[in-house]
Amino acid sequence: MIEILRTNDPVLISFVESLLKEAKINHFVADSNMSILEGSLGILGRRIMVDGDREKEVRQLLIDAGIEQELRD
Repeated sequence: MIEILRTNDPVLISFVESLLKEAKINHFVADSNMSILEGSLGILGRRIMVDGDREKEVRQLLIDAGIEQELRD
């Protein structure tokens, strides 16, 4: 799996998860339990991971959704 996006914005994470679920793209939100360690400050970003063989498709999906500025290089 590769990291496609990193953010501490829970609304953005929910939106991206919804897009990926609708497109039937397997994904994983890494570091979602880090808030326990950081005291719920939201400092550490959560990473959205996708299968490497679907990276191009995911990137296009997020570009079409208007959130291309959030994509990792």
